[in-house]
Order: sequence, then C-alpha cells, then structure tokens
Amino acid sequence: MTNQDILSQYGPREAMEYDAVVVGGGPAGLATAIRLKQLAAEKGQDVSVVVLEKGGEPGAHILSGAVMDPRALQELFPDWKERGAPLNQPVTGDDVLFLSEKGAKRTPDFLVPDNFHNQRNYVVALGFVTKWLGEQAEALGVEIFPGFAAAEVLYNDDGSVKGVATGNLGVGKNGEPTDSFQLGMELHAKYTVFAEGARGHLGKQVIAKYKLDEGKDPQSYAIGIKELWEIPADKAKPGRVVHTAGWPMDNSTYGGGFLYHLEGNKVTLGFVTGLDYQNPWLSPFEEMQRWKTHPAICEHIQGGKRIGYGARAITAGGLLSLPKTIFPGGVLVGCDAGYLNASRIKGSHAAIKSGMLAAEALFEAVTVGRQHDELTAYPAAFEKSWLHQELHRARNFKQWFKKGSVVGALMTGIEHWLLPKLGIKSPPWTIHRKEADHTRLKPADQCEKIVYPKPDGKLTFDRLSSVFISNTNHAEDQPAHLTLKDASVPVSVNLAKYAGPESRYCPAGVYEFVEKDGASQLVINAQNCVHCKTCDIKDPTQNIVWVTPEGGGGPNYSGM
Repeated sequence: MTNQDILSQYGPREAMEYDAVVVGGGPAGLATAIRLKQLAAEKGQDVSVVVLEKGGEPGAHILSGAVMDPRALQELFPDWKERGAPLNQPVTGDDVLFLSEKGAKRTPDFLVPDNFHNQRNYVVALGFVTKWLGEQAEALGVEIFPGFAAAEVLYNDDGSVKGVATGNLGVGKNGEPTDSFQLGMELHAKYTVFAEGARGHLGKQVIAKYKLDEGKDPQSYAIGIKELWEIPADKAKPGRVVHTAGWPMDNSTYGGGFLYHLEGNKVTLGFVTGLDYQNPWLSPFEEMQRWKTHPAICEHIQGGKRIGYGARAITAGGLLSLPKTIFPGGVLVGCDAGYLNASRIKGSHAAIKSGMLAAEALFEAVTVGRQHDELTAYPAAFEKSWLHQELHRARNFKQWFKKGSVVGALMTGIEHWLLPKLGIKSPPWTIHRKEADHTRLKPADQCEKIVYPKPDGKLTFDRLSSVFISNTNHAEDQPAHLTLKDASVPVSVNLAKYAGPESRYCPAGVYEFVEKDGASQLVINAQNCVHCKTCDIKDPTQNIVWVTPEGGGGPNYSGM
C-alpha cells in the first residue's frame, strides 16, 4: 500500500500551524529555534516554533569529533558558562602528526597552519552539548517533538514550501498498516527550516526541486568513523588534541585521523575518509581499525576499553559547494546546506551561527506579516558575517586534496601558514572541481585488492560488535528505509563492475552479497543502519536512496 493509498483510507492527517517548523534537533536547528524565541522575548512578541527530532531525544543522533569553537555559542548565550553548558575541557595542546606505516613526524608548533590551532577551543561530546541546547530551547518555549521524523515536504499551490509531514507509525514490512498504526501529522509553517545534518533526506529533495546547487561545485563528502574509549588514569592527557595525516591512506586518497582527550579518563578518536576515493576495495571502517594499530595512536588507548562507536557523513565541499540556502517558504541551515569548515575539522560553530542568521531573517519576516517567500536577508547577512570570511579563506582546502595528499598538505601550509605570515588573509586564487564523489570509483579489476587484518577484539573490532555498542535499534516490522530504485542494479552493475563496494563502504554491515540458488543477491540488513548516509552518497549508480525510518529508531549516541 502506497502512502497515497493510506491517506485515502485513513486521512486526512491532523494539521498544526506554526510560525516556524524546524526539521532536525541538532545544533543548527536548535540555535534557529532559540534565536527566534530570544528575539521574540526582546521585542515582546509571540513566535510559535516547533522542532522535529527523529532521535529519541536531542543529541541521540549527534556524532562529531569534537573540538568546538565557542564563538557562535558565545553570541547565542553570552552566559553559557553560568548556564552550565557542557564545554568542560579546554584544549591544552595540539599535535599534528604525519604518519608512515610505523613512524610519526610531529609538526613543530611554529609550523602548524592556523586552521589546526585550537587555543581557546574545547574538547566536547557534542551529543551532550546538543542535549543542553534542547533544554535551553524548551525553557524559552520552543516545542520539541522527539521521536518524530519528518518524512515528506508539503507544498502550497504556488510551489512554495507549506511545511512537512511526519511519517506514519505502525506500517508493516509489507507496507500494510498494522494494529498499532498511527497516521502521521502535518506541520504547517510560514517558514520551514531544514536542519537535518549532512545529506538530509528532505534537504536533498528541496535542493533538487529548486535547483539550489545549480552553478556550484558538486558537494563533497567524507565519512567519519568514531570510537569512544575509557583509558587508564595514567594515560589521560585531558585537553590534548592529535590530528594525523598519511598512513594508512595512499597519496591519492583523502583521509586523516583525530584523537582527543576528554575529561574523566576518556578519549574520543576516529578516522575520516573522503568519499571521493577511487579504489572500490577500500573500506573506511577497516582503515579506521588499521589506523588504531599505529604506535602513535595505540599508545593513547592500550589498556583501555572501547565504550562507544558511531559513523556519520560529513559535508566537506565548503563555500564553493554551498547551495543557495533560501527558497519559497524555507531555508537550509547547518550541514544540511554544507557550512562545515573541513580545513578546521569543525562544523558545530558554523551550524549554530547559520541557524542564528536564518532566525534573524525569519523573525523579521514573520513580524511584518510575510510568509512563504524567500528570506533574502539570510544569505545577505551570511555574506557579511565572520562565518563567510572563515569559509572564504578555506574555500580551496578540499579542492587541493583532490590533487593528492602531497599537494593538499603543501597548499594548506601555503594558504593557512605562509599567507597569514605575509599579511594576506585569504588566498587570491580559487580552485574549482567538477566531479561528484560517486563518479570517482574505478572498476575493481583496475585496482589493487586490499586485504585487511582480522580484528583482535582488544584494539580492533568487527562491524557487528561495533554496531552493538552504538545502541542502534529499529522496529523489526517496518518497511526498509534503505531503498533501491532498481533491485537488479546491485548485482548487475555494482557487484559485476565494482565488486560490491556497498559491502565495504557501509560502516554497519547493512549490505552483504550472498549466494542463493546459484545466483548472487544483495541482502539489506536495515536494522543495523546508523543513519550515516554513506550509501546514499557513495553508491556509484545512485541507486540507493536513504529515506526516513520510523521516528525514535537508529543509534543512541550517549556521550558521543
């Protein structure tokens, strides 16, 4: 039964009206909601705001390194320390390492480019910061609906965005309503804010519908695989920040590691792999496990215990890939648009700032009676902001690394170390690229097969034991949220030409090829999905489409 059939039989859906509907309860979405309520309080006006969060609570689906620049938070809440924001561990030092297979060369402090300096920043669990932001939003009167996934964009007759509809609950795998069926609801707004994070399901749709990325460089992505460890007290170095380049990546593949010492004898570490990689035998998950065996990394965590795991796609295209962020009736904020600064390996400050800028434009429009038009004040304010200056300076970062790690490292040094020494704030040149990440895979028979070592269960692990500690869960009897446009393509194209890369690029063991009755077929273990969106991005035929599962499902990243 299609959704239209369900609506015909069980509809119409209940509708609720708001000034602003925010899709996504991450830093960008919550900052938007908070700033709207702050402005309303300052002006003595009432603005109704609701936030839809598909996770069980704000922060449940948030995954980031993270070293946080507090600049935007300081603007949002000048008294954030007094309010108890969980930014508890200041950065105490930076190590930038270039790894060979067994060795490591530390970059002298005076040669570290500006983008890797983290003075005045904090090592945080971004999930905790997001949960705190949710508490601040509710205290201001923002309605937050956790466990409700926005599944559909609603449009007015004139083509403008009217709002969103949440997904139906209690639909069985066969598409038929079960005894626990509940019809989704509609949330109508004067303006709808899309703040779903990287490769947002609905954000992707509005970008395509309104051609918001026309004339832009293709968006570029990476996947970050992250673990949380509890380590012996004598190994703890609270506030120490380590970034690595080089091994295990080859010179033509973008990737690097991070390791941050939190308070409480905990270490958060992970590996980022650019999704423009070419060798279909590569596995980002296995590369992360291999990276941990390097002496410069394992010395931090040996004798410890892994207590958390997760994975998430990251937008890395920067300013040159930033789509138009406004359209009739709505805006894109945070990583749904792509504001992350890959050169700094930071996005939370950009997410918060973009949300604040959007909120200020939205509030101005609502209070004079406008609705469903384009909030042109938002991109105008962005172009005058410190965030635009920051992203403009870093605009070439990923483009240089497309030319190889040696060129990337050299040009990062020139643009972020040498030019500032010469008093030049931003490089006078701009480098463009034309290839989308999914087009970069080479046929498997043209590439060297990579054989990864087996996990030892102490330092390195397999996918399924990793997914287990991500607390991932989906209701068994629901339609798979990982859909195929053509069910024959995985075997006839992906397996035949690329040796089935989905079985390797997925960090959760969702995709596996099996033999049945003498023929290969793809099995999709949707229950394992950690909502990283890598398959939606990297599938070479763009045949896999990630759609919204029932709200409340997916990972639960406590402390991540």
